[in-house]
Amino acid sequence: MRLIRFGLISILVLFIIVTSISLLFPSTVIVSRAVNINMPKDSIIYLVKDLNGWKLWIDGMEKSSVKIISSTEADLAGTKVLIDTTSKYSIHSSWENKSKKMNSVINLLQDSATKITLVQWQFEQHLKWYPWEKFASMMNDKILGTMMENNLARLKSILEKTPLPVTMEN
Repeated sequence: MRLIRFGLISILVLFIIVTSISLLFPSTVIVSRAVNINMPKDSIIYLVKDLNGWKLWIDGMEKSSVKIISSTEADLAGTKVLIDTTSKYSIHSSWENKSKKMNSVINLLQDSATKITLVQWQFEQHLKWYPWEKFASMMNDKILGTMMENNLARLKSILEKTPLPVTMEN
């Protein structure tokens, strides 16, 4: 009986410690990547504002498990993507699957003196207080960041007609 009580108290104390540590983590996680493309933003926006254009530069969009319902809605193998709003050079979308919802923003910013455009892409996720959700969010930068870097490099390559660099993943 004593051993069972000690075990239950130990589990409770461990849960409180882990939860306390997780409360130090932010409730909003933002992963952002950017690339400079040597083109004016008017030449880039058509590939970014329409989900049909994403087939060209986002890896996996050409798979049979991806269903593009319209130019603003798609099902990426269980993840629903919806382009919520678009302004002239900004695209806001939501990505939702069973376990989480994230918001994405793609901004095109052009230097007024040159035709170089900065394409900035970010994902934002709001987390609940659950410790496992907070600790799992630590991997967002590694997982999403790598995917975003590869896709932005592909976009740059397509638009500038340059070959993709060889990476360890290819």
